[in-house]
Amino acid sequence: MVRAILLCFSVTLSISTNVIRAQNSQWNENENYSNTWEIRSDTTTLPQGNSLSECGELSCLSGDASSTRIPDMDQTPEPSSFNQVLEQPPPPHIIFILADDLGWNDVGFHGSNQIPTPNIDALAYGGVLMQNYYVQPICTPSRSSLMTGKYPSHTGMQHAVLYGAEPRGLPLTEKILPEHLNDMGYTSRMVGKWHLGSWKKEYLPTSRGFKSHVGYWTGHHDYNDHTAMETGMWGLDMRRGLDVAYDLHGQSTTDVITEESINIIKSHPVEDPLFLYIAHAAVHSGNPYNPLCTRDADAAIFTNITDYHRRRFAGMLNRLDWSVGQVVNALKKRGMLENSIIIFSTDNGGPAGGFNLNAASNWPLRGVKNTPWEGGNRGSAFIWSPLIHRRSRVQLDMFHIVDWLPTLLRAANASHEIALEGIDGIDMWDSLTKAEEGKRTEILHNIDDKSKISSLRVGDWKLVQGTTYNGEWDGWYGPSGREGPEKYDVKLVQGSPAAEALASIGQQLPAEMILTLRKEVRLFCGSPKSRTECHPHLSVCLFNIKSDPCEFNNVAEQYPRILSHLTKRLEEYNRTAVPAANLPVDPRGDPKHYGYTWTNWGDHIEGMVGAETTNQVLLS
Repeated sequence: MVRAILLCFSVTLSISTNVIRAQNSQWNENENYSNTWEIRSDTTTLPQGNSLSECGELSCLSGDASSTRIPDMDQTPEPSSFNQVLEQPPPPHIIFILADDLGWNDVGFHGSNQIPTPNIDALAYGGVLMQNYYVQPICTPSRSSLMTGKYPSHTGMQHAVLYGAEPRGLPLTEKILPEHLNDMGYTSRMVGKWHLGSWKKEYLPTSRGFKSHVGYWTGHHDYNDHTAMETGMWGLDMRRGLDVAYDLHGQSTTDVITEESINIIKSHPVEDPLFLYIAHAAVHSGNPYNPLCTRDADAAIFTNITDYHRRRFAGMLNRLDWSVGQVVNALKKRGMLENSIIIFSTDNGGPAGGFNLNAASNWPLRGVKNTPWEGGNRGSAFIWSPLIHRRSRVQLDMFHIVDWLPTLLRAANASHEIALEGIDGIDMWDSLTKAEEGKRTEILHNIDDKSKISSLRVGDWKLVQGTTYNGEWDGWYGPSGREGPEKYDVKLVQGSPAAEALASIGQQLPAEMILTLRKEVRLFCGSPKSRTECHPHLSVCLFNIKSDPCEFNNVAEQYPRILSHLTKRLEEYNRTAVPAANLPVDPRGDPKHYGYTWTNWGDHIEGMVGAETTNQVLLS
């Protein structure tokens, strides 16, 4: 009798607990969505005429928050209410893959046939392709935005990059993404590039929420010898936690990052939630003496590419794509793929046209990395997960890299309140997973008080004030990847390790779906011959990004009231901005003082006096 009562109580308690969990579940009943098969960027968002009175300021400023999808393909079935009660899944594993300096036109799913990226493409087609996804135009500001959920002008990280000998880092007052996730029961691990401060131990990844880190601290390095050259200094930069990873010398950085990621997946308990941040070196340039670091065999595959630099770049990108496939395959083998969220993003636009000795492509967008144009801050990105109810579609809602922090915390289904006051990010989980209208209506691209550059998008409209390099990189750069006999190889995508992994859990990628999605995300810009000049270092420029994503036509004179509205909004952001925190490079941070190794030099400088020191502090 006693046993029966206890058993009844246990079952009741179990069901009650699961009922509470079910009430917090994000599953909703499926809704019927109309199918849209055409996305074009060459149609105006305004009614006939040029005056605000004909459309109203609010409607003129509003963006298109719709999305498109392939009808009835790969929808995740809704569980019954009974299953909701008894079978709640554990928190999802979160795999965030951050490519470095990848251009808009460097991925196959955006329309280029030149460099196949079958694994990246397969995940994109199986998930949600993010058509209006924005990052910061350069590395450190983007990474700070990802980690904090704040625009860099609110953390002092808005200007340029952070150097290894610079005595600063991402402010320690900021609680960052892995720390939030750790509070929710996650184990956070990092592989790859940090670039958010390393001058003292407390700024390093393992002091900021990551249980482990294998990778490098500065902004770039040689992919083979792992040395980094910057600000006239040179030294080794490859670590396991705080230890110098001498044993990895000669191994490709992309391969190291891949192997370490796979090892983490293999050894991680499947039932415990994992946050794995994979921050690739590829396709960033290496050191100036060998900027496009790839194996000759990888580059030799691309006999169709006659330009030497682009061919070397293709080899780097090919290896990055291979890495993505290996990681997805490892998740499948470990039984983690069914409960994973995979995000793929670039950190900024591509360094095209030889910028940074690189050969990326943002075609047909304007500008390059570290410019205020779409080519600098419009990023290639997607999210894939079985948790997404409306998969295999194009998402048109605006999304900024700051949005990942609140979005992923929501995805992790926190069981307790998380203090997120003061962040700029917006929870976009329902927009991504259910195709609901997104909450984001504007994006602050940047306010850089040192360079006197600011840019803002509100709805379809973008304001640009000031530019970099005196306008030297304000043009349009190829290659387009549409020339020549090459055709898009759908079978290569379908036969990729990533696609095979998806198929193993029941997600197929039909050829018709692939080609339709690919057509939808291609940008159409018309001819640049009829463009209206813009000189943002002389006067403010205004563009309608929906109808003119390539920023051919400055319409500031035609729409003065819209320009005024955006200018006032920018002024409001400026009132909350903090000064850029950049500091001069300190000669005491020179690796020559530490066995020619980049280190947390601020912990070793007692008794040193700038460049005059003769002390040699050797690393143990």
